[in-house]
Amino acid sequence: MKMKLFGRKNKTEGRPDAGRQLVLLIEGMHCTSCGLLIDDELEDVPGVRSAVTDVRAGRALVLLHDGMNVDASALVSVVEAAGDYTARLAD
Repeated sequence: MKMKLFGRKNKTEGRPDAGRQLVLLIEGMHCTSCGLLIDDELEDVPGVRSAVTDVRAGRALVLLHDGMNVDASALVSVVEAAGDYTARLAD
């Protein structure tokens, strides 16, 4: 598993004017490291511009590149494969 926790990009750049955004509700996160791991995994999905996880709220805001079609179920699968987490798309 690759870790890029120390090479994080500036997540405030270019927000959220361009592209679509999705909110995932995530259970099982216990600490900031959980959130960083999930952010990294989501950002590796083609079409995802950035992911910002709020551990306390149990959610992740996923910003997508313009014109890219990303399947929400793929994002859920990535989160659940990252550890002992359950995820679903927010209504």
